[in-house]
Amino acid sequence: MKVLIVGSGGREHAIAWAVAKSPKVDKIYCAPGNAGIAEYAECVDIKAMEFDKLVAFAKEKEIDLTIIGMDDPLVGGVVDAFEAEGLRVFGPRKNAAIIEGSKAFSKDLMKKYNIPTAFYENFDNKEDALAYLEKAKMPIVLKADGLALGKGVLICNTLEEAREGVKTIMEEKKFGSAGDRMVIEEFMTGREVSVLAFCDGKTIKCMTSAQDHKRAQDGDKGLNTGGMGTFSPSPFYTKEVEEFCEKYIYQPTMDAMAAEGRPFVGVLFTGLMITEDGPKVLEYNARFGDPEAQVVLPRMKNDIIEVMEACIDGRLDQIDLQFEDNAAVCVVLASDGYPVSYQKGFLIKGLENFKDKDGYYCFHAGSRQTEDGIVTNGGRVLGVTAKGADLKDARKKAYEATEWIQFDNKYMRHDIGKAIDEA
Repeated sequence: MKVLIVGSGGREHAIAWAVAKSPKVDKIYCAPGNAGIAEYAECVDIKAMEFDKLVAFAKEKEIDLTIIGMDDPLVGGVVDAFEAEGLRVFGPRKNAAIIEGSKAFSKDLMKKYNIPTAFYENFDNKEDALAYLEKAKMPIVLKADGLALGKGVLICNTLEEAREGVKTIMEEKKFGSAGDRMVIEEFMTGREVSVLAFCDGKTIKCMTSAQDHKRAQDGDKGLNTGGMGTFSPSPFYTKEVEEFCEKYIYQPTMDAMAAEGRPFVGVLFTGLMITEDGPKVLEYNARFGDPEAQVVLPRMKNDIIEVMEACIDGRLDQIDLQFEDNAAVCVVLASDGYPVSYQKGFLIKGLENFKDKDGYYCFHAGSRQTEDGIVTNGGRVLGVTAKGADLKDARKKAYEATEWIQFDNKYMRHDIGKAIDEA
C-alpha cells in the first residue's frame, strides 16, 4: 500500500520510521517532510495547511492511507477534507480535534463529565481576566485558548506576573489569535506524565507512558518550548495510577466526546499531573506528542498500520497493543537561542554514526538538505534517542549518542530524565 504522512517534524520522522517497518507498505510520501524523513519517504513540496493540494496529490498517487501528524491541519479540518473525497485518513475530524484546538472547550468538557482537572475559569476579555486575578491565589496558570506551538502556557508566581501575562496573551497577542480567549486555572503540583492512546471513537487503548521536559534550560528553568527531551516509561505512572486514569479519565473522555457528537478517532494525548489528590488532566492533544512519539514508537511491538486501520474501521477492541519491556530516552539538540531567536543553516556532522546502530535513532525535527549536506533549519533540530535495558541505561546511551553529532550553535539540556534518579 501507499502511505502519505503530513508534517515535517521529529514526530513525523518517528511515524515514517514506524510505517517503513510495516510489511504492508510499499511506498511512503511525506508532505512537506524534512531531510531525515527523506530516508524513508519521498518528500513532496506541499505545506500541511494546503488541504486542496494534499487531497489532489492523494487522489493522483492513489494513496491508500494518509496519516496526519500535526495539530494545525487537524484543528483546521484536513480529515474532513479527505473524507469528503472518499479518501482513507488517520486522525480526528475537526469537531473532535477541538479538544486540542480550544482549551476552553476541553476544560468545559471535563467539568461537564466530571473528569478530574484543575479548577479554572474562561475569559473572553482582558478586563474580566484582570479582575479575577485580584482575588486569585498565586501561583496561577494562564493558558491561551488556541494552538500556540506548545508555548501558550504561562506560570505566574506573583500577581504582577499574572497581570503582565494577561496583557501578553490578550492585549499584545504574543500567541496570535490563540489568545482571543484564555483559561486561568489553579496551579497544580506533582509529576507530569504524558500518555498517548489510539482511539476508534468508542475504544481507547493506551500506549506506554512518557515524561516530557518543556523548559528550555536545565533544572526546568527558562521559557516553555515544544519539548527539550523525554523518556519512557515514567516511573511515576504506577499500576495504581494507570487503573485510576482508565476508569476516571481515558474512557470517560472517549464517552464524553461521543456523547457530544464528536467521536474521537486517532491519537489522543493526555497530559497528566499526578497530584497528592490523585491524577488530574493538564491538557489534551489530538495527535502524537513531539518528542513523546520518539520514545514511545521505538518501543511499540505492533505494526502501526494495522493499529491505525483498526482505529479507522472501529475495531480497535480486537488489537492487542504491546510494548517492549525496556526504556527509551530522547535528548533534543536545539539551536542556541531557541525558543526566542536563533540562526539556521549550519552544517550537521556525524549523522552517519547512527547508521545500522541497533537501539539508537536520530529523528530530524528542523533539518534541510542542501548541496553541501544536511543543515539546521529550525529551533529544535534533532531528537537523539536511545533504548536501554532500563531508564538509567537508556539515558546514558542517549547522552553518549549526542556527542556523535556536531553543528554550530548546538544546544541541549543535560538533565533529561534526571527525575529517574528520584523515582
